[in-house]
Amino acid sequence: MTKEQSGRPTAEEVLQILKDGNKRFISGKLEHPNHCEESRKSLAAGQEPIATVLTCADSRVPPVDIFDQGLGDLFVVRVAGNVIGDHSLGSIEYAVKHLHTPVVVVMGHSSCGAISAVASGVALEGHIATLGPAIQTAIKNIKEAEGDLVNNASKELARQISVKIAQSEPIVAELVQNGAVKIVPAYYDLMSGKVEFL
Repeated sequence: MTKEQSGRPTAEEVLQILKDGNKRFISGKLEHPNHCEESRKSLAAGQEPIATVLTCADSRVPPVDIFDQGLGDLFVVRVAGNVIGDHSLGSIEYAVKHLHTPVVVVMGHSSCGAISAVASGVALEGHIATLGPAIQTAIKNIKEAEGDLVNNASKELARQISVKIAQSEPIVAELVQNGAVKIVPAYYDLMSGKVEFL
């Protein structure tokens, strides 16, 4: 569906909006759109976010700030390690099927604590252990790569989770196949503030 047909930005336009917002964030020239009383009140009746973002629950990784967006702009799903389970996948399905977000960004980040813990062999207790398998696979896939193990694994995990979301049936896979939704892995650097789309 094109912007002309829906009145909403296309996937490519959304990605450019996010890239432009991230440039403002890096430079400190934030616009803080849609933070006013008028925006808040207009959203009480419903939402039309331009993108869905699955990212880590890490307090240093706030997508609305990183992309310089505002109230109602991003549908954000956060879980440690940005891994997916039934609840997070259901949230993404809701966003793409009912809110019609044309883009799902799966954003890992540098110095991820969940990945660091798994990489160092720390025993994960309780429900934290459910994060382990996906992270272990990502670490295994990049074990021989040059560079920082944790950061490389974070990028690999974002790619891995993006593929899983794109192949998720019945809802997301169909929307991806017919071109209505694009799943994009990304990586956020805590030091520079830059988001790299992978």
